[in-house]
Amino acid sequence: TRLSEDEYADFTARLAPYGISQSEFLRQAIRRATIRPVIHVSAVNDELLSAVGKLAAEYGKIGGNLNQIARYLNEYGAPYNALSGEVRAAIADLAALKYEVLQKVGEAVGNTQAYQL
Repeated sequence: TRLSEDEYADFTARLAPYGISQSEFLRQAIRRATIRPVIHVSAVNDELLSAVGKLAAEYGKIGGNLNQIARYLNEYGAPYNALSGEVRAAIADLAALKYEVLQKVGEAVGNTQAYQL
């Protein structure tokens, strides 16, 4: 290990009362050390992430259906222009909702996991 001058001075000062080498001090410290693992508990689990992933996939399917409807309405022109605009607005709302859900999940579990859905 690398120590700064201050850390090394502190280390050697701790060795002095014991009259042992640096190596022996480290061996004893390692043998007697208690390792306490840090366990991070998250309220979000794999089941929830899976459910959100399925929800996001459903949003995508609904959006695809709405796109097909809008395309069909555009094909037949004037009588359906108002309805076509409503469908486009619904598509935009759906995309915004999907993004918002993914953003919230990202805040909960970390963006890396959220955007892999």
